Amino acid sequence: MKELLVIFTGGTIGSRKQGAGIDVHESGSYALIDAYNNSGKQRGDVTLHSVQPLNLLSENLTPGDYRTLAAAIRSVDLTAYAGVIITHGSDTLAYGAAMISYLFADARIPVVLTASNYPLADERSNGLRNFTNAVDFAADEDLPGIFVIYENDQGEPLVYLGTRITQAVSFTDQFGSPYGVPYGTMVNRRFQWREHERNPKPDDLRNRPLAQPGWEPDTLAIDDSIVYIKPYPGLNYSFYDFSAHQPKAVLHDLHHSGTACAVPEGPYSLPQFIAGCRALGIDFYICPIKDRSDALYSSSQRLIDAGAIVIEKLSAEAALMKLMLGYGLYEENAKAKAFVTETALFYESNEA
Repeated sequence: MKELLVIFTGGTIGSRKQGAGIDVHESGSYALIDAYNNSGKQRGDVTLHSVQPLNLLSENLTPGDYRTLAAAIRSVDLTAYAGVIITHGSDTLAYGAAMISYLFADARIPVVLTASNYPLADERSNGLRNFTNAVDFAADEDLPGIFVIYENDQGEPLVYLGTRITQAVSFTDQFGSPYGVPYGTMVNRRFQWREHERNPKPDDLRNRPLAQPGWEPDTLAIDDSIVYIKPYPGLNYSFYDFSAHQPKAVLHDLHHSGTACAVPEGPYSLPQFIAGCRALGIDFYICPIKDRSDALYSSSQRLIDAGAIVIEKLSAEAALMKLMLGYGLYEENAKAKAFVTETALFYESNEA
């Protein structure tokens, strides 16, 4: 008999329609296990155990909730289980998966996050199928690490590495991955690896040295003093006045070619804004850049010349969570910077 631990956090997969809206329900999460047990696809060789440290929609998650979830996982003797399944809201699934990937990069069993596009009672919901695939993956695949399983709009149950899933986009509700390459697919209830030069082989996961950032539940800090900015034409930086209340760092997203407005001065000038932040002692990061060894646009180089720190080969979601963790773990900015830009925890750099 294989023992699996299911950790409920709320989200749509644990919600019910209530009046005109959708909200978490105290019995919604455990309804998922009931639905699985009555689905005809339940497994006789698996026993599900469950805990629920959180019960909220994922858009309401805060750093304190991540700490609560992390402490709940750490308190469990994971050697008693073949795998762990974490149900999570889809709205912030990519962020939660990255954070769990960093905190539990030393996991010796599969830890699988999954979610749902609609409440289980809605006929459009993929939640039960996602959960069923998560059970099969966690029970059968001897792959240590953090994964996400989520069915796309083509009915494909895709498997992502936890640091390589990007936020679902509006209108289609589809998740992505850097370079458009998920880690694999569930086919006939078994995992099929997607062979690609950027995907580590399953044996690489089994044989890799296990990294762990070093934290304890009582002292874990996840820093919320990181400001995240996305570029758009007409972004006026004069509205960001940090003279009175300063963040520790800024993460500035970039257009797909690694650029943002690089005019030399004025309210739209990112180089001028970077220089102003640096003068205040605020670390300034830019991301994503595929590979800084490639030829960069001159505008990208001007951002670096102004003092921007490049986070190379990470998605913005993975970079933001690593910044929040790094600046929480280390009081010295230099150590936090080294943690973010020089360490590798769980394949966050998009290469094999």
